[in-house]
Amino acid sequence: MNNAYQNEYPGESSYLLWFEGRSCLLSHTEGKISFPTFQDLKKDRERISGEAIYLFSIDNEKYFLVREAPEVGEEFAWQDIQLFRTALPQYRAYAGVTAFSLFNWYGSHQFCGRCGQRMKHSDKERMVYCEHCKQVEYPKISPAVIVGVTNGEKLLMSKYANRDYTRYSLLAGFAEIGETIEETIRREVMEEVGLKVKNPTYYKSQPWGFSDTLLLGFFAELDGDDTITLDEEELAVAEWFTRENIPANDSNISLTSEMIDYFRNNDIPPA
Repeated sequence: MNNAYQNEYPGESSYLLWFEGRSCLLSHTEGKISFPTFQDLKKDRERISGEAIYLFSIDNEKYFLVREAPEVGEEFAWQDIQLFRTALPQYRAYAGVTAFSLFNWYGSHQFCGRCGQRMKHSDKERMVYCEHCKQVEYPKISPAVIVGVTNGEKLLMSKYANRDYTRYSLLAGFAEIGETIEETIRREVMEEVGLKVKNPTYYKSQPWGFSDTLLLGFFAELDGDDTITLDEEELAVAEWFTRENIPANDSNISLTSEMIDYFRNNDIPPA
């Protein structure tokens, strides 16, 4: 994937992406997805191509965001972006959710937040700017932590409260202004389950376009008493699981799932 911005004009084989709310226009057949190309446009091809915004390329495939709902063939239909969690090929699903993140950013930065004038698109980088007051805006990326809290042979797992996602996951939360990532880990664990942790160990990161987030994964050891005090506004449940009792997980795209599987199959967190 090459996500460096380029001032490009789409070719006929370039993919076009358009979203309505949290739905994307695509084809979905036998579990596999594809996006329309500019060759699939039934009308206004030249105008829509001229207004398209270059997003990124994957190998030789180029992806563009269009500025209005295109008229294409009947094989394309609106699908909820949650489909990108399970659809194949995975690289194309990743392209879809990354495009969704940029779609939201462009949509929320049409006007200057300082003076209210319409923003202009830079032709040199991924940036919009205000000619009136010189305000510039770059895509928003929010840092957040995923924390696998360990207690010897046990891992703390939880379920969110009042959300559509009902599977077990790890504790998570966004970094606040003025705190380090290590402080975010300690604060989030204390707020959500009332536990102290020590020795946070970095695992890896993952961009998560569903929420414009850069996830930073850590394992951290329990420090002291293991009695859970649940924040019921954030979590429905939090429990300690031994490796043998960790619930099965059919997802393989999220950092959370990978960290759970790592703990299940390894004696110690990564050094």
